[in-house]
Amino acid sequence: MRAELLRMRGIGPRLQRQRTRKSARSVGPGLTLVAFFCEAGLVNSPIDEIVASWGDRQTRVLEMRKAAPAEGYPPEEGCYLRGNDYSPVAVVVILRWEREKTPPSIEHLVRVGVESGAALSGTLQTENVGLEKVISNVVANPNIRFLVVCGPETPGHLVGDAILALKANGVDQRKRILGTKAPTPYLFNLPGEFIDRFRDQVTVIDLVDEGSPDVLREAIRACYQESPTPFRNYVLSDPGAYPRPPLSGRITWKVRNPFTEPKDDESRARVEKARQLIERIRRAVEARNCPTKRETP
Repeated sequence: MRAELLRMRGIGPRLQRQRTRKSARSVGPGLTLVAFFCEAGLVNSPIDEIVASWGDRQTRVLEMRKAAPAEGYPPEEGCYLRGNDYSPVAVVVILRWEREKTPPSIEHLVRVGVESGAALSGTLQTENVGLEKVISNVVANPNIRFLVVCGPETPGHLVGDAILALKANGVDQRKRILGTKAPTPYLFNLPGEFIDRFRDQVTVIDLVDEGSPDVLREAIRACYQESPTPFRNYVLSDPGAYPRPPLSGRITWKVRNPFTEPKDDESRARVEKARQLIERIRRAVEARNCPTKRETP
């Protein structure tokens, strides 16, 4: 089993690791927390507490099951900050304004997310291409097991509603998110495997229409606890990495403007007929402008 060994010295009831804090009440001053970040799928139990020999004394050891993200993680660009790759939580802050008019309060929420320990924290504007990017980045990191969705809902795109409906209901054969009121909730560019993995891998924490930094901090803190921790109507704790290898690869970009795509069989048939007519006209024009030259005997 390949593993990356991380050693941290106890500094009271909390520990610093990279840019995030992690609760470690069982580790006191002078003791050592050892976390093994293992390949996904090699372990069954997310957390084991054991007693191990450390030098000339015994040390309480907390073994946490984590996995390396996919190569090139995160695959999709966007307006987000990257934090601790081994964190179990990512944050989506709904953006109802134009990008260049993002309010300072929304930017602050994004910073609070990553400073509080999120693996990724960023804004989301649309229920189609934007959400596809979020899904691609999440499934590329098996350690992300929670997605906190916060900020004021977008009246036009209903991004929060689309995410909650995707988790609850999935998509139909046309990759339309079921049960949402969002106008164009189509995930045309994503493989079905990515959608299924996202729904199975993460729990969505619903803070839609909320924007309190303190509430966001509390939600993130609950997600990375070792013991079950109540938060609102959830009981949260870090379950360890998803027990399958990460899914990697960027979205295919077959459809950049989902709102222009036909939404039913009749509309698709009309569009296809129009495309065929345009293609016949194009060929006729080319034949008229470039007649076949006959060779001179």
